[in-house]
Amino acid sequence: MISKRNPERLSAVPDPADDRFATLTFERTVAVPLPVLWQAWTVPAARAVWSAPTPSVTVEFLEADTRVGGREISLCKVEGQPDIRCECGWLELQPGLRSVNYEVVSCGGVTQSAALVTADFSGTDEGSRVIVTVQLSSLAENMEAGYRQGFNAGLDNLSATARRTMVLHRVIQAPRSIVWDNWMNAETLPQWWGPDGFSCRTKRIDLRAGGEWVFDMIAPDGKIFPNHHLYTTVQPEERIAYTLLWGENGPKHADAWASFEDQGEGTRVTLGMVFSTEAEFQAAKGFGAVELGLQTLGKLEVFIKSR
Repeated sequence: MISKRNPERLSAVPDPADDRFATLTFERTVAVPLPVLWQAWTVPAARAVWSAPTPSVTVEFLEADTRVGGREISLCKVEGQPDIRCECGWLELQPGLRSVNYEVVSCGGVTQSAALVTADFSGTDEGSRVIVTVQLSSLAENMEAGYRQGFNAGLDNLSATARRTMVLHRVIQAPRSIVWDNWMNAETLPQWWGPDGFSCRTKRIDLRAGGEWVFDMIAPDGKIFPNHHLYTTVQPEERIAYTLLWGENGPKHADAWASFEDQGEGTRVTLGMVFSTEAEFQAAKGFGAVELGLQTLGKLEVFIKSR
């Protein structure tokens, strides 16, 4: 309790603990549709692309579950320095509106900081904005400068990643289990994969985390497009993540994912890709990748109905 006789003297004494707490605000405006920015912010496959603040930092994801109650655990690695562990727990996810998560940073078993991170989204199909508020508590040392540097770099990376991200949606009128079974099935996947008129010729297929699919896409005119998918994540009936290569063991083309959600009596499928460069993204848009991707999802629905 503050003495009524000397409130000025008591309030003038600085509290060293004040340096431990800070509220930081960051804002970015990106010329991409709001659903694309939301996917880039929340989807683990996309977060893995932009999360490292600088090229000298490698981020290894040990766990990634973006849903309320889920958590993300990653290690930030810099050569010659001890790993930094970051645990993120999702508290609120309102698609296209807001996410709230806690974040705990530790090193060598010592907790360095804890923070509450709130991201508010707004925008249209022409452009979008995210405002991130970080309520930081530094526990071992003052972490404010590091947080400012890290979040500014991360949001710059997020903006660049979102500008080369393509997201497609389709609601397929079938239960999620059936959609999943026709997607993650070595016999059925090659039968419907690809745009209208295209067919698949499989060399190897192993649809599991750590597996691969090596195949040729054959166009209606007979032109062959070699493909190689490397599967990194398979969560049954929820999501997959994979890397696209230009042909067997070729250069990387994109980091991709597909997620599956119940919507009424159907299944909402989201297919996303972060292209390796913005030039590749623009080239893909130019030759009709959006329309061709939607045709592929349409073929899946037709295939399911036929069975």
